[in-house]
Amino acid sequence: MKITRRTALLSSTAAVLGAAAAVPQAFAQKSADTLRILFNDAVPNVDMYFNSQRTGLILAHQAWDMLVHRDPATFEIKPSLATDWKFTDDNTLDLTIRQGVKFHDGSALTPDDVVYTINMAADPASKVATPSNYAWIDKAEKTGDWTVRIKMKRPTPAALEYLAMVTPIHPKAYREKVGPEGFSAKPVGAGPYKIVKNDQGKEVFFERFDDYWKGSPKGVPAIKKLHVRFVPDLATAVTELLAQRADWIWNINPDQTNDINKMPFLQAVRQESMRVGYLSIDAAGRTGADNPLTKLKVRQAIWHAVDRKQFAEKLVGGGSRVPPAPCFPSQFGCDADAAVKYDYDPAKAKALLAEAGFPNGFDVEMVSYVQPTSWGAAIQNYLTAVGIRVKITQLQVAPAIQKAQKGEAPLYMGSWGSYSINDVSAIMPVMFGAGALDNYSKDPELEKLIAEGGSTSNTEARKKAYSAAVKIATEKAYWLPINTYVNTYAFSKGLEFKTFPDELPRFYFAKWK
Repeated sequence: MKITRRTALLSSTAAVLGAAAAVPQAFAQKSADTLRILFNDAVPNVDMYFNSQRTGLILAHQAWDMLVHRDPATFEIKPSLATDWKFTDDNTLDLTIRQGVKFHDGSALTPDDVVYTINMAADPASKVATPSNYAWIDKAEKTGDWTVRIKMKRPTPAALEYLAMVTPIHPKAYREKVGPEGFSAKPVGAGPYKIVKNDQGKEVFFERFDDYWKGSPKGVPAIKKLHVRFVPDLATAVTELLAQRADWIWNINPDQTNDINKMPFLQAVRQESMRVGYLSIDAAGRTGADNPLTKLKVRQAIWHAVDRKQFAEKLVGGGSRVPPAPCFPSQFGCDADAAVKYDYDPAKAKALLAEAGFPNGFDVEMVSYVQPTSWGAAIQNYLTAVGIRVKITQLQVAPAIQKAQKGEAPLYMGSWGSYSINDVSAIMPVMFGAGALDNYSKDPELEKLIAEGGSTSNTEARKKAYSAAVKIATEKAYWLPINTYVNTYAFSKGLEFKTFPDELPRFYFAKWK
């Protein structure tokens, strides 16, 4: 099956494009020192502990700081709210907390805030959005006036990565006073920008924090204000950008890159990220104990039915690759050699369906939030061609995630960026681990191997366990990795903005030209 590129979004905004080309270069928001940013997946809760969306992670890194900082270019771990640290044994991490740091409400950050935040995140009763990010933590405790100890349930080689990427520090007194809901409505952090207005799910206003601590690796933001708006879809975002009502958007249709670059006041760039696009298949029977997807040959037929190479190289483009294993290739433990290979073979897919008892195929629902929608349509076409008649339920990100977690999506097309953590412990437990909310496999042997890989600091033991897990996950065709994501950014030519491979836009580094 040949995939053809689509330019639907540009054609739908052709009138705006034509008008925009005639508009003189205008940077009204540059004069107001406000960077106008659009996302098309509304974040209902900007407290990143309670949302699993990439956009939530992005917003958090503008307004909060973590204990340590990971350099976006080198991935080197550097001091941040902790000035130094030491693993005193396999299960103990001691940190010295930086003095002189202020929260946005003017209160001083202390070790008490660190202990409170980490214990909150690790407490199952808190019901954080991604429990596996904190499941390695036993407890945090204060050991001195400015020192904290984190006790781990098991050796966690990626502990500093989790502390750098997904563990923002909250002010204990304020959060206890207003409660989780009050904190979500009016959040307070200690990062380079403070949130001055938060219309939940609609828009968020940030202002540069003048009392931000000196010497931070994030630096002092050059741009005074950020105005983040959530729009319903990509077409709206593109229209707003072309009409100069926005300065920055991302994940536009790749076909739009050249057209955007023809505009005198815009630029578009592409950057591969650590995000993996995938199709979850209900092997566990969550949507029906004896549905076709519980049968191995049906799942194998799905793997053979999709031309992932064509999908990645032609439809996604920009250097997108097919991940051979259910993880991002650079992640520790992502053993491509252990993965069972499935060639694109529609004839074999049809034969497997017949052997499974479905010579005439079957009907199935696929839930997706993926944009552009042409990607979901391509998967639909591939599966329909072999007899699997797919009905797509296209939703916004949060409702789609909720539907999958409730076990209401027979096929689920989504993506996972591992919170940019370069270790398979940030993806495989989420997709296959015991207790994972959207676990579509429920395979005890696989769950055991994943737990083993995450419970030792022995490099070879970790590799062995994860390699065996990769083999089982692919052999049983549980979760189809389709492509690596290539982010396409479009923004004002008056903006100096650098992209990074960890899929984390850093607006505190941006500048007006």
